[in-house]
Amino acid sequence: MVVRVDVNISLDGYATTTDQTPESPFGEDWSRLVGPYTATRTFQERVLHQPGTGTTGVDDKYAAAYFEGIGAEIMGAGMFGLHNFPDDPGWKGWWGDQTPFQYPVFILTHDAREPIDMPDGTRFEFLSASPQAALDRAVEAAAGQDVRIGGGPTVIKSFLEAGLVDRIHVGITPILLGRGINLWEGLRGLEDGYEASAEASDDGVTHLTFSR
Repeated sequence: MVVRVDVNISLDGYATTTDQTPESPFGEDWSRLVGPYTATRTFQERVLHQPGTGTTGVDDKYAAAYFEGIGAEIMGAGMFGLHNFPDDPGWKGWWGDQTPFQYPVFILTHDAREPIDMPDGTRFEFLSASPQAALDRAVEAAAGQDVRIGGGPTVIKSFLEAGLVDRIHVGITPILLGRGINLWEGLRGLEDGYEASAEASDDGVTHLTFSR
């Protein structure tokens, strides 16, 4: 069992922007940041349910690996969409009835909610817990498979700061954002104890992996 992070960041280290609005809930730079990932065949098929479309190659190799061997996931309330729809008790996430998960997903939030069971087998559970306590729940639910810390970046940073992540894959998109939440801020020396490897795609994305 491995605790994993997979995240896209800009050249200057930003994993998200701060210009989200109700009309643009991910911010105007989001498509630039994750464009190479969302263009892959894996994303098109797994998330958008459009088989036979999308790019192949290095980016798609990492996109496919993103979904392999996962038994449970932890994400923040913002990634699930609770910050955008705080007054909607029927909100079930961004993905519709056919989610890309099909395993237990634990959402970190201070607002108590009943679990949601989706038609595809995904179960969303809502926790008010520390990173370690949330991870303990996810490890049990994963039944020997990997646990992914899905995001957003504030949640990822909390698990990195606690030393709970075994493998960090970062897709570095060749753009500069200059604003947002910086993944590396406050994590000086994080690379100690990990082995690093890198692979570049034809579109300029550098896939950097830290493993221990």
